[in-house]
Parts: sequence; C-alpha cells; structure tokens
Amino acid sequence: MKRSSVGAAPHLPAGILSPYSDGERGAVIAGFANHHGCKTDAEVAASLLLPVTIRGEVPGRAMRGGADFDNCSFGTTTPSRAIAPLITLLLSILFLILPALTARAMDIQSVTSPKGITAWLVEDYSVPVVAIRFVFGGGSTQDPVGKEGLANLMTGLFDEGAGPLDSEDFQIKLDDAGAEMSFDESRDGIYGSMRMLAEQRDQAFDLLRLAVNEPRFDQLPIDRIRSQILSGIIAGENDPDTVAQNKWARALYGDHPYSRSDQGTKESIATITRDDLNALHKAVFARGGLRVAVVGAIDAETLKKKLDMVFGDLPQNQALRPVADIDPKLAQHIEVDYDLPQTSLQLAFPGVKRKAADFFPAVLMNEILGGGTFTSRLFQEVREKRGLAYSVNSSLINQDHASALIVSTGTRSDRASETLGIIRDVVKRLAEEGPTEAELAATKKYMIGAYAINNLDSSSAIASTLVELQLDDLGIDYMQRRAGYINAVTLNQVKAAAKKLLTAEPTIMVIGPKLAGAGKG
Repeated sequence: MKRSSVGAAPHLPAGILSPYSDGERGAVIAGFANHHGCKTDAEVAASLLLPVTIRGEVPGRAMRGGADFDNCSFGTTTPSRAIAPLITLLLSILFLILPALTARAMDIQSVTSPKGITAWLVEDYSVPVVAIRFVFGGGSTQDPVGKEGLANLMTGLFDEGAGPLDSEDFQIKLDDAGAEMSFDESRDGIYGSMRMLAEQRDQAFDLLRLAVNEPRFDQLPIDRIRSQILSGIIAGENDPDTVAQNKWARALYGDHPYSRSDQGTKESIATITRDDLNALHKAVFARGGLRVAVVGAIDAETLKKKLDMVFGDLPQNQALRPVADIDPKLAQHIEVDYDLPQTSLQLAFPGVKRKAADFFPAVLMNEILGGGTFTSRLFQEVREKRGLAYSVNSSLINQDHASALIVSTGTRSDRASETLGIIRDVVKRLAEEGPTEAELAATKKYMIGAYAINNLDSSSAIASTLVELQLDDLGIDYMQRRAGYINAVTLNQVKAAAKKLLTAEPTIMVIGPKLAGAGKG
C-alpha cells in the first residue's frame, strides 16, 4: 500500500470536512445533491464551452464548464475600487494563517482491494463523514450520432431505482441512510459521488452498489427525466447565452463530438430508449476505466471490502468509441446578434496539453494575463483603470482531446468595441514583451499558497482533486512535487509560452448588438 504524506495540504479542523459546512464546495465540484438530470441554462451554456479546465489546479465549476459563461454577463455599474485592497488584505491574512492549518500532513494512501480496485484514501476522523468520488472514462463523446444527450439522461437515472428498489423505494432508502448520491457527465467521463455518515456507511455503500451495477432504467423515470431535459432544451432555444454557446462549439469543433450539446436536441432526446441506456452503461461502467478517491472516517481495510462490493463485479474492459484529438479552429469572428444592454465577449487562443514541457510556464502566464482575480493585467486594464466590466478572466482549459486558452468578459454594449480592443492590446503586449520578474515572482507565490484553499477545503473537494490527479496520471505525490515545478519555471520560459499561445489570431464571439469594426482591436 503506497502512501504520500502531503505537508502542503491541510489536515483541516473539525467542521471543514462536514457535508453541511458553509465552506463546502461539493455542490459545485461534484454536484453532491441528488441529481435529476435537468441542468440549468447556465450549466448548459458553460458545458458547451470546454468542459474541463486544468484538472486538479483550479476550483469550482470550472471543472465542468471551463470559462464560466454565465459569469460573463454584466451590468453597467462598476463596484467601488476600494473593495480590491480590502480583499487583498484578507487574502494576505489568510495566507499567513494557512501554515497553522497545514501543520499536520494529509496522508494519501493508495489502497488496492483483493479484486484489483485501486482508490486513493485520506483518512480523517474529525467528523464522522465519508465522501467517495469516482469516474469512468468516456462521457458524452460516447453518445451515438442521433442519440445525443444519452449520457446526460443516463446520469439522471441512477437514483431513480436500482436492483429490487423502484424509484420511490430507492429514494426512501437513500434518505434513511443519511446519504447524498450524485451522478453527472462531462465530455470525457461519467462521474459519481456519494457522501454518507460513517455509522451508516454499510447501508449507503449497498445503495451505491445497486446504482452502479443494477440501474433499473424504468420507463416512468425515463419519461419524467426526459421531459425535464426537454423543457431545458426548449427554454435554451430562446436564451442568448445557450444559443451562442451552441454556435461557439460548432465553430471551434465542427463535426467533432465536442461540438455537440451534452443535453442533446429535441429530436435526439426523443429517440433514446431503455436499450440505449443499458448499452451505454455496459460500455462505460468497467473497472479498466475507473478512478476512485475516498476521504473521511474509514480505514484502508474496510475500504478494500467496500471497493469490491461496489465495483468488483463490473467487467474489466470498457468498450468505448474512439475519439480523435482536435485543435479548436481559430481566426473566426462569430456574432450572435441580440438587442441587449450588455455584450458578452469570448476569445479562444491555442492551449497547451497537460503533459507538455511548457505546461507550467503557460499556467503562470495565464495567471498573469487574466487568471488572477484583482491582480491580472486584464483586470487592471479593463476594470480597474476604465471600469468597463465587473469581471474579466482567462482560463487554460484541458480536455482529453483538446485544449485552449479562453478569455471572457461582459460590458456595456456601447463600449464593447472599446473593451475588445483593450483586451487585444493587453494580449498583444504580453505576447511581445512577456511578464516582469516581479509579476512572475508574485504569481508563483500565489499559486503555491492558494492550492490548498482552492482544491482541498472540504472532504468532497479533496476527493474531487484526487480523482482529477489520477485521471492525469500525475502520481500520488504530485502535491509534494508541484511547488518545485512552479519554482523551476524561468522568466524566459513564461515569455516563450506567451509568444507561443497569444500570437495566434483568436476566434472571437460577440453576443449582443452588432459590433462596430468587426471586433478588430
């Protein structure tokens, strides 16, 4: 059994790991609330962008939605600039007290069951709670042509009856066990999560076993969940953000599976049958594509038994359709013409693969460009100096088969051309000159210090982070090595990354009234 003792990651105080803590990010990262397959319009818009940012590096919904599109629509009021220094002060205080939280190491164990199921485990008995997070490779890219929306519909049905329990009985048992269960899909994976009280883990794990191995896919729940999804699709037809993101995905990815909506279409969702659901479940749910992380009040020997109980009877090998790698198509100008008081702007540049040698130089460059809230160049130029937007950000986004750097903001429609021009000027200057030594030093310090806060602030957040690190094959001791990777980056490497990624002509999308000058900055 392998172990990794992570000194930079906190053994958090009692209450932080509680599923009911105010700081809990589970509903954002893992969707731990029981999922019924009906995404909000904002989630749809986000998922149509690029579904996964840098896994294990950033918090929150970015894991599902990439650059949050619903956060890119802004009013005309600019908040007081006095807020930024206050928040900077609070962050400084937080980083000063962080060492107290990290004094005791987080011990990550690699646990392998008798049937060969491996999980990363963090034992923590500060609260009597256990959180499990897992993923099977292959998500909505596995939807057959004409059956788009299949994976999304399937993930809404795992708590709608399994084994001998119909939908109502399963929900009652889940409530009686004091457990929360969720399934969700991304483009490249089917995720599952459960959070349970330690004293009722036997009942909870048994329900998870039924859901994973014996989902019923009864017709009444199929029709009900399908109806919910269909209502969302119809509503999205009149929503500018959803219309725009569909257009954006098609422009970037053509006929690649990444261009399709996870929800499907009115036509495709109507064709999905119980046989289709069973076929996708059989193809995806196999041990060979499984990654698992568990955090909380459970020991390694007990976990081994639970892993075999839940996953041990699944087939060994998945039967996935091959998905080609693709580079997003750049140098396009997309206008989604709506008479709106505010205009949303989105720019796509080339990205960098997770295993690339210049990955960390690109990460640091992006943080300087637009990743750092209050400190990035885009924030300073667009908001602080000119008050053109409430927020402006850039995100490096990684998927299994594509990567990109996305810049997004929203501004008054009568100043959209000005805002776009400023963004392009900032990008051009960083590409040509690179950052300063001071910017790089500050960014390194922030990225090292903020990792625990962004990724390890709750039991479900830790479990989610550990699953993503497994997906990227980064090793159980990655968190120990990460600071070294960041500190080893030189200024010249960051300058090279800026030149490589930011000199390309981006694809630009404008949502709002027609832009004067076709968006040239």
